[in-house]
Amino acid sequence: MNLPKDARLFFSILFCAVLSSSFLSARSIIITPSYSPEEINKSIGTCIAGDTVIFRKGHYAINNLIILKPLVLLGEDFPELDGRNKFQILSIGANNVRVEGFRFTNSGRSDMNEISAIKIMNAKNVTVNNNVFENVFFGIYCQAASHCFVTNNKIKSIAISELESGNGIHCWKSDSMHISGNTVSGQRDGIYFEFVTNSFIEKNICNKNLRYGLHFMFSHSNVYSGNTFSGNGAGVAVMFSHNVTMTGNIFSDNEGAGSYGILLKEISDSRIEGNHFTKNTVGVYMEGTSRIRVEKNTFESNGWGFRIQSSCSDIMVEKNKFIANTFDVATNGTLVLNTFSNNYWDKYEGYDLNKDGIGDVPYRPVSLYAMVAEEMPYSIMLFRSFMVMLLERTEKAVPGITPIDLKDDTPLMKSPL
Repeated sequence: MNLPKDARLFFSILFCAVLSSSFLSARSIIITPSYSPEEINKSIGTCIAGDTVIFRKGHYAINNLIILKPLVLLGEDFPELDGRNKFQILSIGANNVRVEGFRFTNSGRSDMNEISAIKIMNAKNVTVNNNVFENVFFGIYCQAASHCFVTNNKIKSIAISELESGNGIHCWKSDSMHISGNTVSGQRDGIYFEFVTNSFIEKNICNKNLRYGLHFMFSHSNVYSGNTFSGNGAGVAVMFSHNVTMTGNIFSDNEGAGSYGILLKEISDSRIEGNHFTKNTVGVYMEGTSRIRVEKNTFESNGWGFRIQSSCSDIMVEKNKFIANTFDVATNGTLVLNTFSNNYWDKYEGYDLNKDGIGDVPYRPVSLYAMVAEEMPYSIMLFRSFMVMLLERTEKAVPGITPIDLKDDTPLMKSPL
């Protein structure tokens, strides 16, 4: 319908007036440390959509502050919101909420419920930015959330056991989440995704968490990039997922009997590119995976650089660097359905007569003793013995036990930049 010019002008002015009145009606509500938990809840209850609630510097005893309308919550010099080891501190059930500049401490704990410092439920466009979390069960818990931003927060607790600790940033059944610039330590898992899609995890630091720095379950079409996972029980576990992109991350010092830089189980159609794996028990462990591209990564000073089970297929391992690993590659069978090409191996002893930068003879990265250790883990105690060195040399001359088809036909003579 084509309105007359005067009518269009009238409606434009009316719209601008309504929009301006909504902004003008927004208020700033001041909360001071003298407020009791009941007075804080009452003040929040009198707010209208769009209001800004400012907490003055100080200590606040909180009994599950509930936000059910679009508000901005700002802390002045990081006021402390204290759950007193009993209560959830902040619950958000509204869209377009922003929480910034607070110190959350001493949330309650439970064996049955996911008590959190901040819990976001059935909400979108929620921003949690630049907050500090100390001694919390779950730090930030997102349930059925979408298009939320969890950025630049510091979460630190002291996890004693998996049953008695929660995750730093926990997302369940959510979509289009953006987790960026956070530091998480001392939790069960640093970051946990379950049934989460189309999300980004960028530039976070997860260190010294009890189980995993990052844990994926049934979470598809996600990207994690530029993160550091160090000193955790294990770096990252990605399970039962597809279309996961893993680029430019650092996996270091994840050491122990069951520690990995990345553990991949039952995932497909994904990419691991430009990462650095150093001083892990295992750099990358794959089981039941398919159609994974592993490219331009550095595996340095790990126990096992790359551990790939025979249940994996269509894995392309290309243009990586393997430096100073005890074992570069290990597997548990002779069936090989994967491709290794154009990698640099510091243990390669071949030659390059035509000077094209590619070795003239293939490199077989699976050593005899890696196969033995796969079947009998305790045999690793004899690894540096003279007899083992003789066996290794014999196997290289006349391969009989190692998988003959697991080889790099085009090994690089020099390490790429």
